[in-house]
Amino acid sequence: MKRRKFITTCGLSTLAAQIPLVQAQGKLSPSTILKPRRLQPGDTVGLVSPAGVIDAEDLANAQRSLTQLGLKIKLGNHLLDRYGYLAGTDANRAQDVNMMFADNSVTAILTMRGGWGCNRILPLLNYAQIRSHPKIIMGFSDITALVLAIYARSRVITFHGANATSTWNDFTTNYAKRILFDGEAVTMQNLQTEDVQFETISSGKATGKLIGGNLSVLAAMVGSPYLPAWYKNILFVEDVREDVYRIDRMLTQLKNAGILNQIAGFIFGRCTDCSIGDEPSFKLTQVLRDHLIPLKIPAWYGSMIGHIKDKFTLPIGLNVEIDADAGTIKMLESAVY
Repeated sequence: MKRRKFITTCGLSTLAAQIPLVQAQGKLSPSTILKPRRLQPGDTVGLVSPAGVIDAEDLANAQRSLTQLGLKIKLGNHLLDRYGYLAGTDANRAQDVNMMFADNSVTAILTMRGGWGCNRILPLLNYAQIRSHPKIIMGFSDITALVLAIYARSRVITFHGANATSTWNDFTTNYAKRILFDGEAVTMQNLQTEDVQFETISSGKATGKLIGGNLSVLAAMVGSPYLPAWYKNILFVEDVREDVYRIDRMLTQLKNAGILNQIAGFIFGRCTDCSIGDEPSFKLTQVLRDHLIPLKIPAWYGSMIGHIKDKFTLPIGLNVEIDADAGTIKMLESAVY
């Protein structure tokens, strides 16, 4: 009983999990999760570089892709800055994010690329201001830190999906349009012709809020005040260019931090260019089975999430239903209003 009481107490920060997602006028509870406004053709999207450096060619490619979506573009003041391997100083990168949220002419914010750097600016973001101006913000890879922190601290739905410099092909664009423009409650399912095999780790269905991102970035955030609550939620992860033993190490960190034993379901997207290394090793799916089967929760590998051309748009903090046998992620409501 004491242990159950302790878990319940620790879960008080997840009150929003028991509150329906609403977008209403007037005074809102601080724990109420807010949805951003949907995009429409002609809206202005702000571009920011909160992590690694970009160049003029990257910017031109991003502008071309977003213009084809019928969007106008506003550039962050420090978009092309360079500070070592970072796109400007921490203060300036954070300032661009804060200013885009405060700017009433900007409907949504897209990050240019990942790399490294978002964790460094998390203490500099104005989370109260972000909550008072909820907007779509989307990216992946290192942007995991940004979208998780904004969801956790501002209680605003964010999105794990294409960066501005990603490949905006038909698949990726279709999901972004249906979810961010049309406000559909989409069921995400792999292409039937996809060459990477889907594999069920543990059968079953589960519901909960969808939370996750790049595993390396997420693991680096453990112990910080910028992660959301995990209790009865759905964790998704992906990674790139990591040896299997490192994936094992990071999952072990999540396990020892008490995260894995709280979740209701698990999705591993893709581990792109991940290897088993030269030493005797396990296959990645063997490592996943070791960690996940004892949890007795629905889990699978191979969802179209991560450093791949065809990407889902995943709403962070939205209620979903997952099916580990079919490999589907079903949104239970719209992620925008």
